[in-house]
Amino acid sequence: MNWKTNIQVLDLTPDDRLEMICKKCGHLRYLTGAQLLARNGAARLYLDQVEARAKCTQRGCGGPMRMAKPHAGETSGFVGGIA
Repeated sequence: MNWKTNIQVLDLTPDDRLEMICKKCGHLRYLTGAQLLARNGAARLYLDQVEARAKCTQRGCGGPMRMAKPHAGETSGFVGGIA
């Protein structure tokens, strides 16, 4: 079990963003919670089901998509050291 099998579309807020990356061509697009909630019949789906149904929108591709959560925050380098 992972985070995609535990979260339903209903659990998302309208501002939540999900990255959808094509496994075939690498095209990246973002889906918001509002976009998913607006789709007919998608509100009760789990995110792994949404990922399984997603297809690439690039012209001529139609490949499967991989879902990821975008990292929200800054990254910082390692600041420690050997004393």
